[in-house]
Amino acid sequence: MLKLFKSISLIINYKTILVTLLAVISSNLCYRYGLTAKFPDMLVGIAVVFPVVFSIGSAYSRRETALQRYSDFKGHAIAAYYATRDWTSDKTNELPQKMRVLIGEMISTMRIVFHSKHQRDWVENEKQMYTVFSKLSALTMEMRAQGVQSGEISRISQYVSKMIIAFDNMRMIHTYRTPVTLRSYSKVFIYIFPIIYGPYFASTFNDYAAQLEYVMPVLYSFILVSLDNIQDHLENPFDEVGEDDIRLNPEEVGGLLN
Repeated sequence: MLKLFKSISLIINYKTILVTLLAVISSNLCYRYGLTAKFPDMLVGIAVVFPVVFSIGSAYSRRETALQRYSDFKGHAIAAYYATRDWTSDKTNELPQKMRVLIGEMISTMRIVFHSKHQRDWVENEKQMYTVFSKLSALTMEMRAQGVQSGEISRISQYVSKMIIAFDNMRMIHTYRTPVTLRSYSKVFIYIFPIIYGPYFASTFNDYAAQLEYVMPVLYSFILVSLDNIQDHLENPFDEVGEDDIRLNPEEVGGLLN
């Protein structure tokens, strides 16, 4: 039950209440001063709902791609750890422990990168991420001294390369999101439609009982703003605010490295 309330609080927030209140006031004023009109219902679907649903679908698709890239990253990192543990002739060397520490550092640094809010912080944290990749590349070369053949070293280098590619794919998903102009367009109409539709809502007052006069403006406001809130939470899959976000947990991955 607590989880349900948390989910609802992410969808219905102060913006929902504010727009609903403005829609109710607009409808009341229009009815009081006789400003009524029969606007077409389909205008809301064409101008607002369709673009927002398209944005939600696009954001969800990006989230799914980011999950795949993160899975690729984890899979190749774990494979690299197993290589340091099982491919060397001396099983008492420190390479597995060094690899475990590096993998945890990579995921922690990646989490910091994707949580960066300012361009300067982003650049510095991204440089740190590639510094850790450099350490990982150097560590693979230490395997040569532990009896690992050149062909197997080459395979480990491919793991490192694929981890870098997976990280860069996630970085692109984080940077390039749903078209900004489409988002701006949707937000403008989402917040003004329930208000400018006041004459339409006022024209329906006589069709309902006195206790239900404001059902339409309230429903319109809740539906439109809630859709916008859903899209906002899906837009950045790495900020760990919404329940559908990707959790970068170094402890979780570290627990798999035995």
